[in-house]
Amino acid sequence: MNGKLAFLGPEGTYTEQAAVDYGPEATLVSCPSIPAVAMAVEAGEADEGVVPIENSLGGSVTDTLDLLIHDSSLSIRHELVVQIDHCLVVNSGTEIESIQVVYSHPQALAQCRRFLGERLPGASLVAALSTAASVREMQESNLCGAAVASRRAAALNGASVLVEGIQDDRGNATRFVVLAPADNAPTGRDKTSICFDFEQDAPGMLYTVLGEFARRGINMTKIESRPTRATLGRYIFLLDAEGHREEGKMKEALQAVRAQVSMYKVLGSYPAHVSSSV
Repeated sequence: MNGKLAFLGPEGTYTEQAAVDYGPEATLVSCPSIPAVAMAVEAGEADEGVVPIENSLGGSVTDTLDLLIHDSSLSIRHELVVQIDHCLVVNSGTEIESIQVVYSHPQALAQCRRFLGERLPGASLVAALSTAASVREMQESNLCGAAVASRRAAALNGASVLVEGIQDDRGNATRFVVLAPADNAPTGRDKTSICFDFEQDAPGMLYTVLGEFARRGINMTKIESRPTRATLGRYIFLLDAEGHREEGKMKEALQAVRAQVSMYKVLGSYPAHVSSSV
């Protein structure tokens, strides 16, 4: 990817790391929110955009799901996974015993709950807009502080890493998706994401839809639901499955699903992330 690549900023976030991994030669465009990333692509200010969609501990990023369902015509073109390695970041010379306050994004603080409770039981925890922003807040604080952030965020802001790998779960990883005006051509190792709902609720409706994939031997990798925004108790289902929307059994299954649901949208077909470490 050599064009302009929007990402959920600022610099030093894990989303920026995902953008660098995906497009090392791209010109990065920092955006303040997930909808702003989509708007940058839709307006032609960027060719593609990178946003988080799922964390292995915290679950789905609902802002991204709702954007794809309701608010954008963009498609998922690619996916990638970034291992989350939180660090305790401080001003140079700070000792852990002197830390009075710890800044970070609420999700990062939650992911380091055990370390913070054991090593910094008396420190106040303060929410920041992002892990990268927390480093700057720590540097501007009148109290002796620390931040939970990445090594890159520390380096960008001239801070020091006091302790590495402070997350409670070593398997902590975030899945990101690349949004673009069109999805990807078949590669032979693809995944397709769709969403759908039903006009009326009835026993076995979801079972029947899922059966279209099962009978064709298509592996479903994820299914979840989001409120329709229309009325309480009504949901839109999101499903990821192995295969490309234009090929063979997947194409047949999607045609069968479309005939059984009221709202139907293909969010994209794209190369599935493959990693030996995550």
